[in-house]
Amino acid sequence: MTAEAYGRQLSQLLPPGPAWTQEPESNLQRTLRGIGASFARVHRRSDDLWRETDPRQAYEMLERWETAFGLPDACSVEGSQTVLERLQALNAKVFAVGGQSREYYIALAAILGYPNATITEYWSRRHGRARMGEPYALEDWEQAWQMNLPEQKVTPRRHGLSAYGEAYRAWGDTYLECVISHQRQGGSIVFFSYGGN
Repeated sequence: MTAEAYGRQLSQLLPPGPAWTQEPESNLQRTLRGIGASFARVHRRSDDLWRETDPRQAYEMLERWETAFGLPDACSVEGSQTVLERLQALNAKVFAVGGQSREYYIALAAILGYPNATITEYWSRRHGRARMGEPYALEDWEQAWQMNLPEQKVTPRRHGLSAYGEAYRAWGDTYLECVISHQRQGGSIVFFSYGGN
């Protein structure tokens, strides 16, 4: 609510009578609008703090959220991540439900900023399952898979989500590769492909 709205509400709480003037430019109404400005400031501040209860929108409480979820972890280097990357890491911890399916890894990539990721699974060539012209592969390929990501990620600086001194753009995504590698099935081998390369 605005200072004017709070001032009007305070004015409506006054008792009727000539001593309590409703004249907009009177000293009484100006005083009520001044008090209303303080109420409006507290209202805006409470809205800001309410937004901080959602980890996807945290900024002031980001460090507390990170501490609660064990960040920075082995994949994040303290002090080297941008605020946006820290938010993505936090959201990956908060909203990742766990699993070992293709859908889980694709959802995890989406949380980390890659909504169009796909997965290619490999297997060894076997009699009855192979097609003519397929390359031969050893049994190790049974455990190999590749995460296909669009173009290599470029992280721009965003107003309101970037701290002073952060670079205007950053290229690459070692954090995603680390998270997926730590979350992969035991014994499996994961490759990363950016932009079809």
